[in-house]
Amino acid sequence: MATRSRLAVAGAVALGLVLTACSSGSSSTASNSSASSSTSSKLGACPQESTPTKAPEGGAGEGGATPKGQAMSIAKTVKPTDTSTSTVIDPTGPQMQCGQADLSTHKDIVYSSPTTAGKKVDLKLDLQVPKGSEAKPLVVYITGGGFVADDKTANIGQRTFVADQGYAVASIEYRTTTNGATYKDGVADVKSAIRHLRAHADEYGIDGTKVAVWGQSAGGYLAAMAGTTNGDKRFDIGDNLDQSSEVQAVVDEFGAGDLSKIADDFDAATQKTYNAPGSFINAYVFGPGSKQTVTADAAASAAANPATYVNSRTAPFILLQGDNDHIISPSQSLILADALKAKGVDATRYVVKGANHGDMSYLGDVKAGIPWSTQKVMGTITSFLGQRIGG
Repeated sequence: MATRSRLAVAGAVALGLVLTACSSGSSSTASNSSASSSTSSKLGACPQESTPTKAPEGGAGEGGATPKGQAMSIAKTVKPTDTSTSTVIDPTGPQMQCGQADLSTHKDIVYSSPTTAGKKVDLKLDLQVPKGSEAKPLVVYITGGGFVADDKTANIGQRTFVADQGYAVASIEYRTTTNGATYKDGVADVKSAIRHLRAHADEYGIDGTKVAVWGQSAGGYLAAMAGTTNGDKRFDIGDNLDQSSEVQAVVDEFGAGDLSKIADDFDAATQKTYNAPGSFINAYVFGPGSKQTVTADAAASAAANPATYVNSRTAPFILLQGDNDHIISPSQSLILADALKAKGVDATRYVVKGANHGDMSYLGDVKAGIPWSTQKVMGTITSFLGQRIGG
């Protein structure tokens, strides 16, 4: 069954999904050594939230409001995407199933406490680890949320499916424009989480030599940035600097690539909304309240583009996107895949036939999320992880 979602909205829909779902296990107090719980079940449907989650009135930013100027509309039209160099997935067939492993769950682990705009924030993560004596490869999951929200409880079904295959799966919070943050802070947070988990690998049964990042929508963008900046210390800020933040694999699902071209496949009205000063994209690049735009500032656009940082240590990628994506132009994954391959990085783009931008049930489209939780799509992800980090 498809995961539920919440998209930050304010009379319109903000970029990226906050895929929310109820996870098993009890919450602990916020600390580096959280309480844990165990889950096990017979093979069957993966966990899901008990009721659909709707975006609250006024959006899903801090205090229930999306930051001013960061609303957007869903595209009315989408140009056909080029699949000549991509692998097309027909997302038919059975849904993924969970219950293959007994999992230990650790909740609300504080991994970093950065200060942004004069305010300290405790960033937390939830961790699922299959039981057993052997250390497990690590997958760091980064939720979507339009750069305005970062719900780590999102997408419990797909996360549990991946953990079932033998991976420790950590779902992390990160700073957004509601904290006054920019993409630089978000990338630094992902790297902080990786360093923290490596520093505590023995405590949680993690193999710190085998780490992947997996993100969706805004989280896909941050995963791409984390993977392309392997070896680049500019984003290594905070604690555990004696630990590496490098990753060995990247799974980028419907994430943004080149922010200056994010709406290129859409109708003129949608392009205008995305590219306007103060939009969610421009706020995440220049900071809330700025009137600068990535379309007018080539240097800032390049600095926020994962392709800019590709080097000999960049991790292998898979990029997955629906050809009917109305939130992020389908050509975004093609642009980044081509840029990676041009610099010798192993990258494969998968186009999911007929799929939109993840779960669109908040708009009444209850079937939109189904392609993303099929065995074909999720099996593609776990097969790649198996090849790159084991499990």
